This record gives sequence, C-alpha cells and structure tokens, in this order.
Amino acid sequence: VQLQASGGGLVQAGDSQRLACAASGRTVSTLTMGWFRQAPGKERELVAALRRSGGAPFYADSAKGRFTISRDNTKNTVYLQMNRLKSTDTAVYYCASTTLNPIMSALFTPGTYEYWGQGTQVTVSS
Repeated sequence: VQLQASGGGLVQAGDSQRLACAASGRTVSTLTMGWFRQAPGKERELVAALRRSGGAPFYADSAKGRFTISRDNTKNTVYLQMNRLKSTDTAVYYCASTTLNPIMSALFTPGTYEYWGQGTQVTVSS
C-alpha cells in the first residue's frame, strides 16, 4: 500500500483546509485510515480515524467539531476537512493505514498502522 498526502500549505487562523490521502495498492474501503500530526518537539498524535469496517469516525478532542474525516471509494482517497483552524493546528500531517480493524485504544497508537504517507505541512498563522 502506498499513500500520497496532499493539500497542506499556509492559511490564516479561522480558515478551512482539506487534506487528501490517495491510496494505491489496495482499496481504502478495506483499510482502516488515520490522520496523524506532529508539531515540532511533540509526539505524533492521532487527529482522526476511520475503521475499515465503517461506523462512526474517531476524533481527538482537539479535532472534534472542527475536523471531518471521510472516504471516497471511487477515488480511493481519504480526506481530512479542517475548519476553524487555529495556530495550534500547525504541524506536519500524515495519513496512515492498516489492514487491521483495531480496537479504539489502538487507533490512537502510531505503531498500529503499517503504511504511512510522506506528510504534508499545515501552517496556520494567527
């Protein structure tokens, strides 16, 4: 599985931005997908995840109410729509996937995911 993330850039606080993660080698409907981010000096953290089995997405507290993860099977792509961006959202964003259907606690663990995209920088200026 190969993942290609795109859509990062520089935005103003309060703006919206959509990240895309195009997958190849396997259809996204058969993968559990996650978006992580890593700010300078901080650990990589889960932002949102979508299990391969479907069901409601999972969001970090920092993302709830502002971010939406979605999957387009026809384009084999997973998106992260980010609204009302804050300076604290500044980070490198990574998409990740696993063929597993992890329990909820494992969704938040980077080691659960077998495949990673290259990362895309999101910078929010205040």
